[in-house]
Amino acid sequence: MTTLLGPDDITGISPAGHYIALRIGFAFPIEEINALPEKWVELYTAQRYMLFDPVIRWVYSHNGATRWSEIDLDDPRKILPQAQTYGMRYGVAVACIDSENAGQRSFGSFARSDREFNDLEIRLLQAYILRRHSEMAPPQNLTNAELEALGMIRDGLRLKQIAHRLGVSEGAVKQRLKNAKQKLDAKTGPQAAALAAQYGLI
Repeated sequence: MTTLLGPDDITGISPAGHYIALRIGFAFPIEEINALPEKWVELYTAQRYMLFDPVIRWVYSHNGATRWSEIDLDDPRKILPQAQTYGMRYGVAVACIDSENAGQRSFGSFARSDREFNDLEIRLLQAYILRRHSEMAPPQNLTNAELEALGMIRDGLRLKQIAHRLGVSEGAVKQRLKNAKQKLDAKTGPQAAALAAQYGLI
């Protein structure tokens, strides 16, 4: 087993399923991977278990990693016992948040049916979430001019309107947006603006 896990390694370590949310801002993650059993996801969603799930409550109030069996929080809806009936008998939760982008948190919840996760597996999963959290960090090299143009794109302004407001040529606006798209790895101006907004940059 390598120390740099990939998606296939995650499935191997947590064969009963996993859920990963990367860079959660005010409401939604920038990237979400839901590989939990489909029937469980349907029940979980229909019953709005997220509001009561002790694992979710743990990841939103901690940094680090823990086995589900070590979470000392109330489970009034008996969510963890119900998860066992879907093959998720043992689990581990991993959470991280960085100080530079307040409020941006990433976490993962991983499950097995056969045994508890061992310490090495937990360390590897924690390293994976930390690495993915870091990889999804917002770029630090966008200029104020680029962010200003993206903010206007987000607000629905057209190139001509942006150029007029900024007192520059349309060509200058296009160049700012081109640079911003490259830095954000976006294909269009609106996509770049949406990403910048998700990152809390605009």
